[in-house]
Amino acid sequence: MSLGNHLFQARKKKGFSQEEVAEKLGVTRQTISKWETDETLPDIRQSKRLAVLYGVSLDELITFDIDVKEIQEAIDRTSQEVTDKIDWTKAWGKKYPILAKYQNQVDTPFYAGELGRLLEDLEKKYGYEEQDAFLVLKDILAVVWKERGKVGKQRMKQ
Repeated sequence: MSLGNHLFQARKKKGFSQEEVAEKLGVTRQTISKWETDETLPDIRQSKRLAVLYGVSLDELITFDIDVKEIQEAIDRTSQEVTDKIDWTKAWGKKYPILAKYQNQVDTPFYAGELGRLLEDLEKKYGYEEQDAFLVLKDILAVVWKERGKVGKQRMKQ
């Protein structure tokens, strides 16, 4: 996402019009428009004032990602009771269709047993509670996923 788009998203998230921001900063509405369309860039002083106005750090303003921030806020607001009611396989299955159909193709009990043994090992060896062991295993799987991605990219270069 461009800096201009970050500025636009931050302004919209705060509910300000270009006119309101321009007035608060002592610039024209056209200046705000040019910043948001990447036609020109605010100087460092104006950038800092924008960050203060929008209630974010300068670093957050520059790397503002509304989707990630909104998702994190939604996660933070969601109670465990609501989370427990969600059919996560069905929800993610819309984006990743394999989740909706693998149960009929994969020997799930076999893999569940293998994963269960890994979880028990994490619980015994490190004294983790069950949920913590699940989270650690999930993170380990993410590392494997990233490493396989790196290997795949290296193969493509050869």
